[in-house]
Amino acid sequence: MSPGTFDLAGRVAVITGAASGIGAATAVRLAAAGAAVVVGHHPPDGHDVSAVLDEAVARGADRDALRVVPVDVQDPASVQELVDTAARAFGRVDVAVANAAIARTAPLLQMTEAQFTQTLDIDLAGVWRLFRSALTPMRAQGGGRLLATTSTVGNHEAWVDHAHYAAAKAGVSGLVRSLAAELGPDGITVNAVAPGIIRTPQTLDAVNSLGAAGIDRTAGQQPVRRVGEPADIAAAFHYLASDEASFVTGQVLVVDGGRTLVR
Repeated sequence: MSPGTFDLAGRVAVITGAASGIGAATAVRLAAAGAAVVVGHHPPDGHDVSAVLDEAVARGADRDALRVVPVDVQDPASVQELVDTAARAFGRVDVAVANAAIARTAPLLQMTEAQFTQTLDIDLAGVWRLFRSALTPMRAQGGGRLLATTSTVGNHEAWVDHAHYAAAKAGVSGLVRSLAAELGPDGITVNAVAPGIIRTPQTLDAVNSLGAAGIDRTAGQQPVRRVGEPADIAAAFHYLASDEASFVTGQVLVVDGGRTLVR
């Protein structure tokens, strides 16, 4: 990658849900572009976060510019510590990517209060908590990028037996648009990426999502004749984190291979 083309040298990024899937690919991509990256992961998920660091270094990242921090986005103090770690280690916070989320199958009449509340607390309030924590250093330094992973679900299409997930992801888009208007005067842009079907551990879960067979069926139904890979979404986040996207705010960028054009 040539300097000056989406170059992130000197920038500092924090990412939640960064031990696998979209979060891991985004951590690798931003680090390879020159950013210092604080990789937020949830240890109970069981993903090997060291593999993320190894891949980032293999792609040219500086190992000393990488940190790993356990984070539970349901816990405000845990989220604050993620941001504080970045500020202590690297002196600033330029990019916050709120990516952590869950998806659990639950028909409405079987959905418990706990299931509904937990999904919104992680998938929507978790975004809000990261943005809130990152706002103070971003304001102090005169700007930054607040970014979130939403979904085509809830924004452009339905997902049967996942009304709580759809509600949370639609809420993320509303949060992004309102905060973009509120924080623009502070030099802070706020955007989201809405992935379609992406081959991640979550989507490969046949109980709560499509599973491998469902992913393969979907691939042939999309205009581009494939499902997305985490790297496809990481590329979108890379752009939105860069100087080249300084005039883009309040947007939900759909990256779905044309899925919502034909559904």
